[in-house]
Amino acid sequence: MPGGRLSQQERQQIALGLADSLPYAEIARRLDRPTSTITREVMRNGGPTAYRADLAHRATERRAHRRSPSSSRGAESAPQPHGRDARAVAEYEETFTTVLMTSGLNRMAARVLTCLYTTDSGSLTASALARHLQVSPASISKAIAFLESQSLVRRHRDERRRDLYVVDDELFFQATIASARANDQLVATARQGVALLGSHTPAAARLENIARFLDFMSESITRAAEQAREVLHTRPATGTPQDQSGQAAIRS
Repeated sequence: MPGGRLSQQERQQIALGLADSLPYAEIARRLDRPTSTITREVMRNGGPTAYRADLAHRATERRAHRRSPSSSRGAESAPQPHGRDARAVAEYEETFTTVLMTSGLNRMAARVLTCLYTTDSGSLTASALARHLQVSPASISKAIAFLESQSLVRRHRDERRRDLYVVDDELFFQATIASARANDQLVATARQGVALLGSHTPAAARLENIARFLDFMSESITRAAEQAREVLHTRPATGTPQDQSGQAAIRS
């Protein structure tokens, strides 16, 4: 059934589809499954180049055995503000996590970032993150360290001197700018190669074109981000106030 767990035969079909370079949507169509289910299955089990059906099936069984009935229902049964459907929220978090993983984040960093983005306050303590994701504090600490290094989260002390990990409007802008400038070293190295290989050689021309392309992309992204910056600070004209009591509970 589309909503049930993947069988070993379905995982074998996924592996065959990946070997044939089929897109996730086509594999999902053949199995009568949501595309997000296939994407999540592949990304949590090695990615498209390392996916193995038998290993994925055993890993899923191990996770199921480790997860007690009460803990597996934890995220879905937690009270949700604004009358949200807890199961739908949990499924959306899985989908968002998968999308972040396809952009290059490891699974734990993606789960932490998803948790912060889907929290109304945009901030949680390490203990709240560990409790919501049902992982160890050490796993949260490692993920946060990576996200901070990428300017994707920032640290803030609350009135009780606890560290709060925050995602806000400016962080997304800053991360975009940092990403646009991440190729500066590659541009500089490419142009060193131009001088070394001889400016009139085919190899030098190739490197110069790469440098010019990356320069143009970096400038374009930076300019577009500056122009669109105010969009990140736009608030809906109408909406409901945040459920402050609910957010206070999850931060504690």
